[in-house]
Amino acid sequence: MKKIVVLTGAGISAESGLRTFRDSDGLWEGHDVQQVATPEAWAANPQLVQDFYNMRRKDVLAAKPNAAHIALAKLEQQYDVTIITQNIDDLHERGGSSKVMHLHGIITRSQSSIDPALTYPIAGWGIKMGETCELGSHLRAHVVWFGEDVPMIAPAARICQQADIFILVGSSLAVYPAAGLVNYVHYNVPKYIIDPNIPDINRIKNLIRIAEKATIGVPEFVKQLLEPAR
Repeated sequence: MKKIVVLTGAGISAESGLRTFRDSDGLWEGHDVQQVATPEAWAANPQLVQDFYNMRRKDVLAAKPNAAHIALAKLEQQYDVTIITQNIDDLHERGGSSKVMHLHGIITRSQSSIDPALTYPIAGWGIKMGETCELGSHLRAHVVWFGEDVPMIAPAARICQQADIFILVGSSLAVYPAAGLVNYVHYNVPKYIIDPNIPDINRIKNLIRIAEKATIGVPEFVKQLLEPAR
């Protein structure tokens, strides 16, 4: 069974109504990212950061998987599929995908403030100040902040090396280290990028561009991949 590796970015979630910090105004839901998405922000005003992620979690739970999420899950009918996502929502899982790696964490879980390997499911949609992990530290959103290590990047790179087909959806390849994952895909593997605004990436070999938004381009491309060979 051929292995498909799909790297998804903010564009696929945006079509489910979830905004990101890379909106045109440079803010994330009205906040400077330095005030809500850094270890320094947590140290300076933990209540603001906690409240911010509680609201983002509420937004995620209210959102629904779109046609692109659902189409990617259908690929599992004929392929070994791994989704590597930069997104912190759970829309891929709710869309039906069974193997999803979250590079930047997932907002539906909490984590220890002193040991990011300690994560917990969240009861309801919020984390209250004063809730602690088993080591006694405050719980925070299970999200990789700016300035923190991305522990899943090495496993993701190994998965990309195994790809027979690589698909990039809804990413501008502007956020590192995630943007560097395409460099681990073997040069002769076909690489597809589906995005209405395809970045200038002529350095990548065997690249096929599909200039469509995710909810249009992904279902159409998945249909082609699932068509029986004639």
